[in-house]
Amino acid sequence: MKVLVAGAGIGGLCLAQGLVRAGIDVRVFEREGGADSRYQGFRIGLDAPGLAALRECLPSRLHGLLEAVTGPLAGERRLVDQQLTELSRLGPTEGGTAADRHVLRQLLLAGLGDRVEFGRAVVGYRERPDGRVEARFADGSGVVGDLLVGADGVGSAVRRQLLPGAEVTAVPGSALLGRTPMTERLGALVPGAGTLVQGPGASLLIGRMDFRRPPRLAAAELAPEVELPDTGSYLRWVVMLPEPLAAGSSSWAEVRDRLLDLIHDWHPDLVELVRRSDVGNSSPLTIRYAEPVPHWGTGPVTLLGDAVHAMPPSAGQGANTAFRDAARLCRSLTAVHRGEAELIATVEEYELEMLDRGFAAVADGLARLPDFTPAR
Repeated sequence: MKVLVAGAGIGGLCLAQGLVRAGIDVRVFEREGGADSRYQGFRIGLDAPGLAALRECLPSRLHGLLEAVTGPLAGERRLVDQQLTELSRLGPTEGGTAADRHVLRQLLLAGLGDRVEFGRAVVGYRERPDGRVEARFADGSGVVGDLLVGADGVGSAVRRQLLPGAEVTAVPGSALLGRTPMTERLGALVPGAGTLVQGPGASLLIGRMDFRRPPRLAAAELAPEVELPDTGSYLRWVVMLPEPLAAGSSSWAEVRDRLLDLIHDWHPDLVELVRRSDVGNSSPLTIRYAEPVPHWGTGPVTLLGDAVHAMPPSAGQGANTAFRDAARLCRSLTAVHRGEAELIATVEEYELEMLDRGFAAVADGLARLPDFTPAR
C-alpha cells in the first residue's frame, strides 16, 4: 500500500511518522520550497488526547526530545482590563502542554528524509479505473498511490476538488498575531495558563512558550540526528479588533505602530509587549472556520485537519484535532497493511468519526469566540 499526503504541516507529518512506524510506504508533498520557507505560526496548546495521539505516531526514540522541547501549560486563566486590574478568573488549566509550531514541525520531519518533497504543490487528483488515485502537481506531473490524504490546510486544493461546495468562513473583524521574547518583566503578565486583556476597542490574549530546555541544545544531547531551531522562550499574543488595522501591503513595523497608537494609554507592560514584538514572527492573522459538510462517499481520497474542519483558535483544538485525526487514520491504515481490514471500508469509518469529532470542535470554538472578541 502506498499513501500520498498533500501537505507537510504538523497534521500531515504526524500521519507520515505513524505510517513509517507501521512500515507503510508514504510520500508527503509540500508546496513550500523548504521547511524554513516561512514562519510557522505561534505556540499551540496540546491537551491530553492530542498529546497522546502525537506520541502514538512519533517514534518512541523521540518521546524524550518532545518532552524536553515543549513547556507547561497549567494554572489559572485570568481576565484583566487594559491597566491589568483583574476582573475575573476564567478557570484553571491542568495537564496541558505548550509547543512551538515551528520546533514541533522540525521534530516531525526527523527521519522522514526524502519521503517529504518540498516545492511540490498538489493541485488536484484523478481517480483511476483500477481504484487507485493519481495526485497531480502544479508542474503537470503526477504520482500514483492507493490513498491520497489532503492535509494541505484551510486552502486545501484536495478539498476543493473532493467537496466543491464546502464553505470556509472568515470571522468578522481582524486579528494580529505577535511574538515577543520572554523577559522577567513581561513574563509576569502571564502568571498562569493565560491572560485575556479586555480593553476598549481591542482584546489581547497572551500565553507563554517557556521551553523546558532550549530546543537546539536538547536535540544535540537527546537525538543528535535531529536539528532543531535555536528558538528562545517567548510570549505569544493575539489582538482581536472589530475593524481591520492593516492594509494588504503593510509591513509588520507599520502594523505594530498603528496598534501602539491604539493602545498608547494601556498599562506600560502591555505597550512594551507590543513594542518589542519579533518582526519575523508576527503578522496579521485571518481567522476562518469550515462550515459542516456531509460525508462525501468514500473513495481513494480523504481529508485531515484544517483541510476539512478548520476552526477558530478560541477553544485551542486545531492542532489537537489534527493529531487525533492522524492517529485515528494511521490505526485504520495499519489494519489494512496487516490484512485485517479493507481500505475503503476502514477509511469510511475514519471519515465518519473524524467528521463528528472535528465539527464538534469547530462548534466549540465558535461558541467560545465571543469571549475573545471586542465589542463593535
